[in-house]
Amino acid sequence: MGFGPIGLPQILIILVIVLLIFGAKRLPEIGSSLGKGIRSFKSSVTGEDDVTQTSAKSESPNSTDETKSP
Repeated sequence: MGFGPIGLPQILIILVIVLLIFGAKRLPEIGSSLGKGIRSFKSSVTGEDDVTQTSAKSESPNSTDETKSP
């Protein structure tokens, strides 16, 4: 009783059903919250937090300061 791999027609049917259930207005909200959840899960698994990422970005050298010559 193998169903085989999921192909393009099956994915399209699933997307249409999701669109009918949630509506076009709610889909961006659901996608956004799902993306935030996945990002949060990945950062918790790798042990990184937002503080280390923002401090690494703020410590990067500014390219305009290096190109100026006296």
